[in-house]
Amino acid sequence: MSTTVYPPLPADRLLQEEQNSVSRELEWLLESLQETLASLRLGLEECIALLEPTEPGCKLVLSSHRSESLKGTITRDVQVKIHSLAPTKGFQCYKLVLSTDLPERCLVLDQLAEVKNLVNQSLDVVDVSTWTGDPKNANFISGQLRLLYDNMQEARQTLKIADGNKLFPHNPVDARIFDHPLPENLSFDLSISDASLRVELRTLEPVKDHVDTLANFGLQRLAVAIGAARKPEHDESNEVFCYRGVDVRVKEKIRVESADPNLIALMVKLAALEHNVSLSRKALDIVMGRDE
Repeated sequence: MSTTVYPPLPADRLLQEEQNSVSRELEWLLESLQETLASLRLGLEECIALLEPTEPGCKLVLSSHRSESLKGTITRDVQVKIHSLAPTKGFQCYKLVLSTDLPERCLVLDQLAEVKNLVNQSLDVVDVSTWTGDPKNANFISGQLRLLYDNMQEARQTLKIADGNKLFPHNPVDARIFDHPLPENLSFDLSISDASLRVELRTLEPVKDHVDTLANFGLQRLAVAIGAARKPEHDESNEVFCYRGVDVRVKEKIRVESADPNLIALMVKLAALEHNVSLSRKALDIVMGRDE
């Protein structure tokens, strides 16, 4: 079935009417996008609330899989038990507790700081789109929506995986942030992976001769192949790392993850906001004739 205009309009008149119709549709869409931006502002403010510390906070349980190598909890303080190290005096295991003596020396989760920064930037974009800029300028609003989309996508990705350059062996934590400084042969990493808190602990031993290490690596592989030695217990057992200026080998590696309800809620909310912005961008592109 087809639709025709009767009486027929001249081609130039028909083109003008089509342009007027697109202009009215664009004007309506830009007005409705202001409501969308107001809704996005509320969602972003909820994200900020999820990032803010609350009392008493969530206590997340840490426990290594099928072993007693690492046990503990995470709240605002981190306290773990490592049975593979010499026990702390007065205890049956080694304990790590964050120090509260020097507030300027604290354990900072760079991923959380980055996500909060991106959410605040998104709030600024919404405010500029609503109050400072021209809300009736389609090109301006299109650019602002693109900024929003990029910020939310980056924030969600930041909660999924940590920057490897900020983890072992590149970025050791300040040993003094713990009540009893961190031993030189122990590395500690706290990061976020798929909205879960991840703790990685490594006991280290120095490597005296890198050439000997390569030779021993070949012999160890042969021994494992013929069954004369056990298969390495972790994926870094045959690697050499430069840690604090010293070549070291990872003697024991422990990784534990604990799901954080606030981070899970934050990731879900960011994904929903990102999806809404994507739909708004697509609608605006179609009306502006950019849909390809």
